[in-house]
Amino acid sequence: MRAARRRPPRGWVLGPAVALLVVAVVILATRWGAVRASQPAYLVTLVVVAVLGVVGSVWSMVSVGAERAHRVRRAHRVRTIVVRVLGLVGAVALAAVLIWLRPLPATPVAVASMHGTTEVTVVDSRSLIELRPLGAATRTGLVFYPGALVDPRAYVPLLTALASHGFTVDIVKPPFGIAFLATGAPAAIIASEPSVSRWVIGGHSLGGVVASSYAGAGHPGVRGLLLWASYPHRSIAGATSLDVTSVSAGNDGLATPADIDAAKPDLPPHTVYVVVAGAVHSDFGDYGTQRGDGTPTISHHRAQSEIEAASLALLERVDRAP
Repeated sequence: MRAARRRPPRGWVLGPAVALLVVAVVILATRWGAVRASQPAYLVTLVVVAVLGVVGSVWSMVSVGAERAHRVRRAHRVRTIVVRVLGLVGAVALAAVLIWLRPLPATPVAVASMHGTTEVTVVDSRSLIELRPLGAATRTGLVFYPGALVDPRAYVPLLTALASHGFTVDIVKPPFGIAFLATGAPAAIIASEPSVSRWVIGGHSLGGVVASSYAGAGHPGVRGLLLWASYPHRSIAGATSLDVTSVSAGNDGLATPADIDAAKPDLPPHTVYVVVAGAVHSDFGDYGTQRGDGTPTISHHRAQSEIEAASLALLERVDRAP
């Protein structure tokens, strides 16, 4: 009679499953507002990981008793060790990615700004935050990419100030908070807004990198590029028809003044450069401090006032242009 085929032990699943479950639950508990407000890919991933963690834990615990009922041959012990090591490494890698993807949450001021103002209405959807002026609208709009892993709501206060001057503003919610995963977002936005004939593509930090690539590609209707503490990853110096403004922070520890200067040859020669002296990287949004950033020597309010003025000047130039 043929001996029953021995299955590899399954108790190794317990540790990784519990670890992933804990990581997913802690992230959901501590960053729930930011996770829920962002594009749903990250939320779905966390929920799936949590469910798999529960299933894996239960499945593993049920099987542990059966595994202990018999002695495991040496060959099986070696295989079990290999499988456990691989499982642990995979779980650690996945946990590290999930932790790294945690969004930087918007401040209470930014969250409150989602209610809109007497001049601007805010429409929040799965992939966009739309800021619509309630008064007379211009023919110019702004598509804006958030910085990497920043809660999109963090940009609503500053961009609402621009929308209050009649400019349509759409804030992209990229999957997992990474703008490179939404490179084609402006195309759909532009197609859905026939009343807006001129567009500026903008972004903060990594969002500005993606914005520069889209704006520099010569898409119809795109007339301007707005960079906040950012620069292109490849040269768009030949895009001489673009009206470009680069707004940077004098004390930025991430997109440093040296980085901005080094990238100048990659932008059109007529680019307008505005340096907000004393400001830092996180002054371009309302999400608190950011690791690696510099130390501000001016108030957040003053920094944002200067950022707003420089950005508004670009939008008005594009709107007035022939």
